[in-house]
Formats: sequence, structure tokens, C-alpha cells
Amino acid sequence: MAKALDFFLDENLQMLKVQGLYNEIEWLEGANGPIIQISGRKLVNLSSNNYLGLATNGTLKEVAKKAIDKYGVGAGAVRTINGTLDLHVQLEEKLAEFKGTEAAISYQSGFNCNMAAISAVMDARDCILSDQLNHASIIDGCRLSKAKIVAYTHSDMDDLRKKAKEAVESGRYRKIMVITDGVFSMDGDLAKLPDIVEIAKEYDLITYVDDAHGSGVTGQGKGTVKQFGLEKEIDFQIGTLSKAIGVIGGYVAGKKKLIDWLKVRSRPFLFSTAVPPGDVAATIAALDMLIGSSELTDLLWENGDYLKAGLRKLGFNIGNSETPITPCIIGDEYLTQQFSKRLFEEGVYAKAIVYPTVPKGTGRVRNMPTAAHTKEMLDEALEVYKKVGRELGVI
Repeated sequence: MAKALDFFLDENLQMLKVQGLYNEIEWLEGANGPIIQISGRKLVNLSSNNYLGLATNGTLKEVAKKAIDKYGVGAGAVRTINGTLDLHVQLEEKLAEFKGTEAAISYQSGFNCNMAAISAVMDARDCILSDQLNHASIIDGCRLSKAKIVAYTHSDMDDLRKKAKEAVESGRYRKIMVITDGVFSMDGDLAKLPDIVEIAKEYDLITYVDDAHGSGVTGQGKGTVKQFGLEKEIDFQIGTLSKAIGVIGGYVAGKKKLIDWLKVRSRPFLFSTAVPPGDVAATIAALDMLIGSSELTDLLWENGDYLKAGLRKLGFNIGNSETPITPCIIGDEYLTQQFSKRLFEEGVYAKAIVYPTVPKGTGRVRNMPTAAHTKEMLDEALEVYKKVGRELGVI
């Protein structure tokens, strides 16, 4: 290893550890369900994005196995050569139905969606108005586009309107896009989509909503755009297939001509092998479940409300979440890490979330109850929270 690299890594890794910003990665000895096993220990799992429990659903596993028997374990090529299977076409038709749009395109991950879609439409002649708390993949996608990035204060519609007006009146930009998460994953609050649409109409802004944490959760499972009845008003609906859907991949849904453009100009679609057939088949089956019923989504909300009420009663600061995402905001990064470690020792897996995922001084343990949790599991977790919270002086 080069001496300069060796010095850089030693110095900076040690600094992260001292500041409480170094993230230890554990590995699971089995499936990512409501109860997980790590190092031979069973723990109540409150850190998964497997919102509806579909990652371990028996029906989806059988569907995936049958698809592997028929198609093999991989697609064998990029989509534009001969990696497009009839399953991919069926998936995209199903996604368009699910999101209420003319068409959809699927990608290898939700992160890839933002890298692909933003840079395929926006360039150095354009401007992007981006919520300050947007996901890292949105930030990276904006940077890749080379467009001028103007951050507006989180969910502050007066600031968005002010910056939209300034961008338009400058006369410097060919196109202007406003981009936001639908559900903000660390605080659980919703974007003010009706207000954003109103401002977009006023200033002719392209509207882009990343609903990775809303699809399967809000709008009776159909997403945040659906919750506000804005399917015809949002230009880009982005989502992931690895959270509520329980599998892997991502998608962009919108007008057919937008999807046609992405199929010929978005680089992850053009230059990366297609999602494997077993995953695609399982995703189609999961979407069928969500299109046909809101039962799992309703159960997720019931469990989320139950955990929220319990943590609030104990005296924890759970912020202003409007979804089942439930942060316990500690503040200090080192104390947050210690809190998470003590939860682990007592039988609850809830990861510390610190800078740079969230702003400095807002460290929190992010709790995510799922549709697969029982009330007994959540009660067990609340007892541990009570013990550790009092021990560390958090409550």
C-alpha cells in the first residue's frame, strides 16, 4: 500500500472512531425478518426497511424459484442488447399500473434510478432546486448532471418559491427541476407535494419525487403521490423495489415519451446487466399483492402507531414523523452510538444514525416496525428502551 494512502486511512479512520462516526457492520445469520440472529443471539429487529415483511414472504420465494428454473439465475445481458426478458416488460407494465402513469422503466437499484434519470434530462444549462434533506442518491444524481444545484430549506415552501422565482428571473437556465423525497427516511415526514406542484405550475418547473420510502407505505400502499392525488401532476415518480416491495431494483414512472427517452439515454439502463429473473418475478407478485389489497400496509401503520405511542409515553423524542418511520433523537453522536450498543446487548437491533447521514448534533436511533412484527415483539423492545433510556439518562 502506498505510504500516503496508508497515512490517510489510519488518520481518518481513527478520527471517525473518536467522534463516534465510525459504523460497525454486523452480519445476519439468516433472513432479515422481525427477529434476526447475529453472533448466535436472537434480537428484535427494528432496523430493516423490509416494511411489509415481503422479503421473507413464502409466496414470493416460490415465485422466484419457478422463475429461476425457467429463465436461469441471470438476465445475461444489458437491456438494450438481449437482456430484456418478457418478465421485465411485465414488470414495467405492472409498475405503471401501480403508480398510475402511462409507462415505467426498471433499474438495478433505487440509487441507480437517481443517477440515471436526473443526468439523462438535466445538464449544465439547467438548474435543480433540491430539498436540503434529500437522499444521498439524489444529491449524487444532481452532481452527475452538472446542472446548477440550489438547495432550499427543508420543506420550506416560501424558500422554494423564492428560489424558483430567482432561477426563472435570472434567465440563465434552459430547464428548472424541483426534486424532493416523498417520505424523508430519517425523520419520517412527508414532502408538501400539493404546495410543490402549485409552485411548479407557477414557474414551469419539472417535478421529480423520489418515493422510495412511500411506495407500499403511504396512499394505501400506492405511494405519496397517490396519497395527494397528484399522479397526473408529477413528471418523475421514482421508487425502489427493495424496501416495502421486499426484493431489489428501482423504477421511474411517468409519461411514455419520458420513459422512451430514459431507455435510450440513461446510462445504468444502457450499460449494466438487467435485474435477474427470479427477482423480477418476485417483484411482480409483490406488486399484485399491493394492487389488490392494503392489508399489509394497514398492519404496518398499526404497528408503527403502537411503537410510536409506547416510545412517546416513555419520554423519548421521536420528532415529527408522519409515517411508521420512528426516530429516537438523541443528539450527541457518541451517546447515540452507546445507546444503540446497549440496545443490542439487551436484545434489540436498532442502528445508530449519525453524520453524514443526518446533520451533526441530530444523532438518532431509527426504528422501523414492519407488518411482520407482533405486539409482543414490540412490547419486548419497549421494555428494553425503557431500561437503556433510563440507564443512559436519555429519558
